[in-house]
Amino acid sequence: GRGASPPGGGVSAPGTGTTPVRVVVVDDQATIRLGLRMILDNEPDVTVVGEAGDGETAVAMARALRPDVLLMDVRMPRLDGIEATARIVADPELAAVRTLVLTTFDDDEYVYGALRAGAAGFLLKDADPQSLVDAVHRVHAGDSLLDPAVTGRIISTYVELARQAPLAASDAVETGSAVTGLDAATPREREVLLAVARGLSNREIGAELHLTEATVKSHVRSLLTKVGLTNRVQLVILAYEAGFVRPGGTA
Repeated sequence: GRGASPPGGGVSAPGTGTTPVRVVVVDDQATIRLGLRMILDNEPDVTVVGEAGDGETAVAMARALRPDVLLMDVRMPRLDGIEATARIVADPELAAVRTLVLTTFDDDEYVYGALRAGAAGFLLKDADPQSLVDAVHRVHAGDSLLDPAVTGRIISTYVELARQAPLAASDAVETGSAVTGLDAATPREREVLLAVARGLSNREIGAELHLTEATVKSHVRSLLTKVGLTNRVQLVILAYEAGFVRPGGTA
């Protein structure tokens, strides 16, 4: 997957009249917000439409501005990034707003919480500028953004914890029905799910399974409907939690 798809994941080149990707930057440190804004505003096909310093403001901005992508810090005052992500994902009117969580390596627990809440992916804060720009484009294009190595480590750690700690009744019902939905997946959908769990983009999955990108998207949508989830990141977590995929990406 590394370097297999061009930057932007198929987004039209600058100057072709494409509407720029609209981004809101959320971090409680002004210097980090400024740095992110400078990187993104330097791109002709990305525009930063707002900044927020806490989760409450982030949710309000998502509702007021309807950005394409929300870059979300995790640890913030008033409302953290996990709860802010959950509120945005739970609002049907904000279905088009995709949240990309910015994190550091020692934030595993927060990352897991944010991914379960419905974030479209996560990126390490020290990622280079090009990786940040590519991440914004990939998430906007509907792909998830998961570093397979980090994802496997995080999910396996917290899946193990979840197995040791009894689930709340509501969680148990939710997970049970989702796993039943996974059982109803077709063989092709299972192949697609394994590829998604390895962190591949729709384009990369299509190339590997000899499918068009549209067909891959259709399989992912079908899987989401069967398991009652909102995005492909939650789908990956379910696949690990149900034991369908194990760390290392094998079935």
